Amino acid sequence: MENKKTEVDIILPNYNSSEFIDKTIQSVINQSYTNWRLIIIDDFSDIETRKKIKKYEKSKKIKIYWLKRNKGTAYCRNLAMNKSKSKYLAFIDSDDIWEKNKLKLQLQYMKKYNYDFTYTYYKTFGLKSKKIIPPIKLHFNSFIKNTSIATSTMMIKRKIAKNIKFTD
Repeated sequence: MENKKTEVDIILPNYNSSEFIDKTIQSVINQSYTNWRLIIIDDFSDIETRKKIKKYEKSKKIKIYWLKRNKGTAYCRNLAMNKSKSKYLAFIDSDDIWEKNKLKLQLQYMKKYNYDFTYTYYKTFGLKSKKIIPPIKLHFNSFIKNTSIATSTMMIKRKIAKNIKFTD
């Protein structure tokens, strides 16, 4: 059962992604779990990309912030985290696509086991399609050296993330 208050804020940094951005946003809109808000930080994209995003401005579930100059992905993610009021944060990049049950299954899992942070496997697409399965458990020292965890698979409780800053 979903709360009235938005439970998951989805953070989408965006820069010149006109080729993919519609599919990315549609994969969020099409989630089976619906108690979310999408926060898009547009990092001073080209006109074509801005036009594609602009059509989502009227949605009550999507908040778009337009930067006046390019500041980088980390800045965009940090700004969105500061704008968030939800219990959970999820991340998606502007060239990624979520499967329909991604939010629902990951949130159920986090609640069932009382986890503060989770990540999932993912499939690459494009020239080479393959399934990436990150380690089941990581200690901090191995986590910081591991690149198999894609940002778009992560979900974290906002109270844990409040002291964390992304870096470029």
